[in-house]
Parts: sequence; structure tokens; C-alpha cells
Amino acid sequence: MKSFLVSVSLSFALMFAFAYSASAQERATNEARVSPNASVSQTIGTTQVTITYGRPSVKGRQVFGGLEPYGSVWRTGANEATTIRFSDDVLIEGEPLQAGTYGLFTVPGEDEWVVIFNNVPNQWGAFDYDSSEDALRVKVSPEEAHHIEQLMFYFEDVTSDSGTAVVHWSTIKVPFTIESAS
Repeated sequence: MKSFLVSVSLSFALMFAFAYSASAQERATNEARVSPNASVSQTIGTTQVTITYGRPSVKGRQVFGGLEPYGSVWRTGANEATTIRFSDDVLIEGEPLQAGTYGLFTVPGEDEWVVIFNNVPNQWGAFDYDSSEDALRVKVSPEEAHHIEQLMFYFEDVTSDSGTAVVHWSTIKVPFTIESAS
């Protein structure tokens, strides 16, 4: 009987600890973030594309080649890794990618960027990034652009079967094409 009471007491203690932990996490997510979350969606043909990301600020820093080193994998945002969801199969820069949700990473370079669609969407930053989980990698060219203080994703040149997703931060924008695969 004594071991039963100890087990019940331990069970209640664990339940209380989990409940307290959950409420503490809930409070933390309700606090304003320095790099606020954002998302953008666009329909291309019949495909819904949604990008969810954190919006870091430049704050006078050298971003690419400084804060975000050339040649290193970047979460392409702040906090949690950026995710991109496709409701249908697509072509990215002409390469096929199945419908689903992916971690969206990049490798910045002065003249060329690698855009990575990773099969593990729910990651904190790029700390546990594993290239063996990549579904697709494409190379694109960065472009000089007007200054944007907070990172932003948007879509350009949207037609009935294609569009260009753009990541834009500081004075660099990086476009990649998305086409309906159907």
C-alpha cells in the first residue's frame, strides 16, 4: 500500500511539474519577440505557398558576410527555422519538389546563394541542421536592392502557373522561382 501511495504522489507531482512547465512556455510565447514572427502566402496556379519566419533587424550591422557569414548554413530568419509549405508538387528553379512543409535554409554567398528545402521543418535555428535531410538544393543569384531594416519574404511576378519568392534583408534580395508542377 505504501508503494502505491508513493506512486500516486509521484504521479501528481509529475503532472503538476508538466502543467507548470506548459504554462511557463505559454507565457514565454505571449511575450513580444525582438524578431517578430511573420508569414506570407501566395497562390500559384492552384498551389498554396506559405512561408513562416522570424524577422530580424539590421540594427546597423553588416548582415551578409558579417552577422551571417558567407558559406555557412543560415536559418533564413530568426528564432525557429523558416518553413515553407506547398499544397501541391512544384518546380523550384526547374527542379521538382513534392508537396509538403520544409525547413527553408540558405547558404549566403557574394555571387551565389544556395536555397535549401530540408525535410525537417521544426528546428530551432540551424543548430541541428542535417544536410542528409535535404529534399532539394538550388543555386540562385543575389541582387542588390533598397535597404529593408527587417527581413521580409514576398512574391513577385506571379502568373497563373509561376511566381518568384524573394527573401529581402538589408540591401540584398534573393529570388527563387516556383512553378506549378501540374
